[in-house]
Amino acid sequence: MSGTKDEAAGDEAVAAPAIGADESEVVSVEEQEEFLRLLKQLNLVQAVDQQRQLQKEHRFWGTQPVPKPKEDAEETPTSLHGPIDDDKTVGQVRQEPYNMPPGFAWTELDVNNPTEVQEVYDLLTHNYVEDDGSTFRFDYSVDFLQWALMPPGFRKKWHIGVRNTHNNKLMAFISGIPARTRVYADTLDLAEINFLCVHKKLRAKRLAPVLIKEITRRVNLCNIWQAVYTAGVVLPMPVAQCRYFHRSLNPKKLIEIGFSPLPPRMTLAQTIKTLKLPMHTSTPGFRPMERTDVPQVAVLLKNYLSKFHLAVEFDEDEVAHWMLPRVGVVSAYVVENPATSEVTDVCSFYHLPSTIIGDDKHKMLNAAYSFYNVATSVSLAQLMQDALVMAKKEHFDVFNALDLMDNAEILQQLKFGPGTDMGKACRDMAEALRDCMIQQECMSDGKRTLKQCLHDRAYSHECKVGLEYRLAYFECKRGQLDMRTRIRGPKGGMSKPVDSK
Repeated sequence: MSGTKDEAAGDEAVAAPAIGADESEVVSVEEQEEFLRLLKQLNLVQAVDQQRQLQKEHRFWGTQPVPKPKEDAEETPTSLHGPIDDDKTVGQVRQEPYNMPPGFAWTELDVNNPTEVQEVYDLLTHNYVEDDGSTFRFDYSVDFLQWALMPPGFRKKWHIGVRNTHNNKLMAFISGIPARTRVYADTLDLAEINFLCVHKKLRAKRLAPVLIKEITRRVNLCNIWQAVYTAGVVLPMPVAQCRYFHRSLNPKKLIEIGFSPLPPRMTLAQTIKTLKLPMHTSTPGFRPMERTDVPQVAVLLKNYLSKFHLAVEFDEDEVAHWMLPRVGVVSAYVVENPATSEVTDVCSFYHLPSTIIGDDKHKMLNAAYSFYNVATSVSLAQLMQDALVMAKKEHFDVFNALDLMDNAEILQQLKFGPGTDMGKACRDMAEALRDCMIQQECMSDGKRTLKQCLHDRAYSHECKVGLEYRLAYFECKRGQLDMRTRIRGPKGGMSKPVDSK
């Protein structure tokens, strides 16, 4: 993840000396342009990989009623709208649960039962989403799980587990909740699928497809035929894709745990000063949301969400459930016009900490996640800055937001930086590249080369591609290799083959 702006290695890189060259030597403008031109191709690697993920054969999803990757990109969007399967009836749905492997059995979890919700918590805490480097893992609290799994109209039969029949231990879980959703002009009763988790020891038994088929069966038995879900990988076929952005609230801690880098040519004190927020909110009438605000907030949400093609439709009971503040779960604030008592704006964020794995000093990353925000009397940027101020007061370390709805318009202004995955400890490739190009420790006195720095630091695969690319560039600059040979050659040492055409 990154807590800084997403800038490529640009003007600041001009003064970066070549490895092995005299420190007075600088990279020429022409060489920079060639380097950045090829670097842009590296930035396409992730997009190309996503496309390849869609095109490859999916053993499970290829058999499911989901959109298939289209070779003909000219198809008109209207031809893709509507159900994929023919209309069915509940009577056509399989009546018995799917078979489990020997030694395992289905169970329904009552998340109102302290013992059973604790079992779900324990399973997720040790086996649910973590970043590629196994540095951060989501830590959903029991209160959060009850909030997420028990909205108005929830069904216990959609909270499905798998137990080991020998010791009764919960080994897998999947959940669904009802979500009335508008897709273009059609409003549908959908299921929102979440918390698919299989114990690490059972990953090879392919339980996940069986869990998905079973939750599908149970949803169909309720005469609901569509569902939505999110994933950190590209599965056939996304109807929308979003990226997380992160706003540092506690830069010292984020740098210490490897969540964010120390920006190039900046000290820690300078970084803290740059990211400092006001002590108080700036909008008159800004206050915590109360139950009496629910009807007005429901209207604000309905009007705001009406401009999007895909959105949940909330009634007042659902607004009360999802938005009213709960300690350790969700925070919401409204702006009340002092003269008219009208609620004109609302902002909210939910609380989702992550366990920091293997850090002796810090055990928990306290993260706030932007939820629903509607600004009518002030700018969205001002409203969101007030939300950041309150998150800081509530002792969060970082504020996360997706680039959906109108968020993308204000992220850079509020000093959010792009991230990768749920909790990746490294920057994206451009940030890592710029960091290592400028940091003098990697280049001074010849004792520590960029290559050594590359292997010493916990960069992702994409980061290393960029850093090795720069190393190859300066090797070529000294006349040791032809650039294209260095990239394409079988012994070139690149992490990935890169086509430089």
